[in-house]
Amino acid sequence: MEENRKVKTGEEEEEEVWSWGAGTEGQLGTGRLQDEYLPQLLPRSFSSIGPISLLSCGGAHVVALISGGKVMTWGRGSSGELGHGELAQSLQPKSVEALSSSIITHVSAGWNHSAFVSDTGSLFTCGDGSFGQLGHGDYKSCSYPTQVSFLASKHVHQVACGMRHSLVLLKGQVYGFGSGKRGQLGISKDKVRFVNLPQPTIGLEDVEIVNVQANGDHSAALSNDGHFYTWGRSFVKGDSDSYIPQCLRTTAPLMSFTEAALGWNHALLLSGDGSLYSLGEYLGQGMMPMKDSPEYSNNTFTVKDVDLNGTKVLHVAAGAEHSALVTEFGAVMTWGWGEHGQLGFGSTDDQASPKMIILPCTFSDTVAKSRVYCGSGFTFFIRGKLPLNS
Repeated sequence: MEENRKVKTGEEEEEEVWSWGAGTEGQLGTGRLQDEYLPQLLPRSFSSIGPISLLSCGGAHVVALISGGKVMTWGRGSSGELGHGELAQSLQPKSVEALSSSIITHVSAGWNHSAFVSDTGSLFTCGDGSFGQLGHGDYKSCSYPTQVSFLASKHVHQVACGMRHSLVLLKGQVYGFGSGKRGQLGISKDKVRFVNLPQPTIGLEDVEIVNVQANGDHSAALSNDGHFYTWGRSFVKGDSDSYIPQCLRTTAPLMSFTEAALGWNHALLLSGDGSLYSLGEYLGQGMMPMKDSPEYSNNTFTVKDVDLNGTKVLHVAAGAEHSALVTEFGAVMTWGWGEHGQLGFGSTDDQASPKMIILPCTFSDTVAKSRVYCGSGFTFFIRGKLPLNS
């Protein structure tokens, strides 16, 4: 789940930004066009852009929301997804000047499109629009963030970009647009190839949704009471896709979830007590063979415990076929597919279960505040420090 992280400025708090994995499009922000198998500490000039409130990693580009509502992007830009008005990659963070007059409160990066929400509830999109995922009523691409006029009279709170589709959260309603062939738009009980204007989802009208997620051909939402809804491509190979949102129901009392993250073939769910669960099959790529929990199952998928030997989890993230988490102690752990070095262990080996990444301890006498974010084959880790006497 992508959440804003408020960070104090000045001497009260600093932060480090680390990246690793696929980097041939400049998405790691290192200034090099190469994969990195070990975590790379980005230079101070990177962090000088300001405290990062939210980071969203797409197919091969990154969108960063900076404290104060400004936006920086870098990485692949061949479809205009960086919003700089050109079809070119950027090896370093670059300000999205077209949004300079707006205060941005939420951002999302898809496979090769991007979306931005302002404090006034306006939605802006750019990048590849060939499936209607920009919501402008056509199938054209756009290299500058352009307001989605169809939603001009509504107040958008959040946006989530998948591979070829987008979701927006309004008060009391979720809308979808773009590719819908796997049911990921949730707008009809019948198959929908694609739509180029936002359409309301079906079945969530009486549910108070507080967060939406999208990745690959999946869509998901969390309600204010911790219920998890998912629609689109099935998490189990061979099962039917879900064209409308389905609530995860169990034979035991429904577990309450506080955070979710979607990959291409799996999902991670974090409960209020810091326990982590997973949906999906073990395909040898991006999933671990975890112990079954039959009491948390239905006809579509089974929720499985991620065994961390009692360690509590504060935050989760999912790439295409790898996963990451932050523990209660501020440590980062990764597992899954490792072809591009996205696990950060110095090789391209896969990892079946969560393993801790050892980073140099540069924050003495501090309490670490950490967040992790995953793109399709790369990972970002932001480690902040807060003095113990604050």
